[in-house]
Amino acid sequence: MCSHYETVNDLQSLKSHFTVAEVPEIGRLDLWPGYLGPFIKNQESSSEGARHALLGSFGLVPHWASDTKIARNTYNARSETVADKPSYRDAWRLGRRCIIPAGAVYEPDWRSGKAVAARISRVDGKPMGIAGLWSVWKDAKGDILHSYTMLTINADDHPLMNQFHKPADEKRMVVILPENEYGNWLCSDTNGGRAFLQAYPAELLTSESKLANGNKVA
Repeated sequence: MCSHYETVNDLQSLKSHFTVAEVPEIGRLDLWPGYLGPFIKNQESSSEGARHALLGSFGLVPHWASDTKIARNTYNARSETVADKPSYRDAWRLGRRCIIPAGAVYEPDWRSGKAVAARISRVDGKPMGIAGLWSVWKDAKGDILHSYTMLTINADDHPLMNQFHKPADEKRMVVILPENEYGNWLCSDTNGGRAFLQAYPAELLTSESKLANGNKVA
């Protein structure tokens, strides 16, 4: 499960890679649950499926939540149960698909015998577009907060992603979308959305772990 990732803080790269005209100012590169980061969705007022980038909380806050603390536990949504879990089912049913721009994601590498952060990115250095869901929440004052979660799938058989997490734990990975499927994912309906929840090819990803002594394990 991914609780730490790098967003894409190069505004021009965000615009060109994800085909958005305007992007919000991004405060920080490294994001954890509860931090604000950019996500991309279709503009609701556009009949042509134009994309819109805005800031939201990393960790989905459903409309019924009493406060935003739930984001600490809703940053990843399991694809197997996303349609049924109370935190995510409304966003899934309403087709609130989004793309989360990422330069890299981090997972714990246990090959040294203890958790070491492994940085996982695309081999070609391009941004990753992670499939997600978004929601909107209103506090007692009427202020609105957007939020998002990353969709995950089983990675027990993935040649790269099955190296991470504790040896006995189930292996998971975020859903990284092919670039030519960005528009189709954002426009997909409840049934069609599941077709996009596939593993990204291992040969298109690279990882690097830095041990406490400064040595790197590729």
